[in-house]
Amino acid sequence: MECPLCGSKSFYVKDPDDEYALYPFDIVGQSPVFAEEVDASECPEIDSRTRTFCSKCAWNGRFEELG
Repeated sequence: MECPLCGSKSFYVKDPDDEYALYPFDIVGQSPVFAEEVDASECPEIDSRTRTFCSKCAWNGRFEELG
């Protein structure tokens, strides 16, 4: 799985309750792995419909769109 525009495997999601809270993660295999500095208890659940943002370019879309 990678960004459809730039091929990056680094992404982030936003907290639905706080648009300024970002949760960065990398794709390892087919799964998101959150960065070490992200508190595991605060990580949002990511499913196929989760709005996902590329950390390297302007792409954003549903998690299921990562190819």
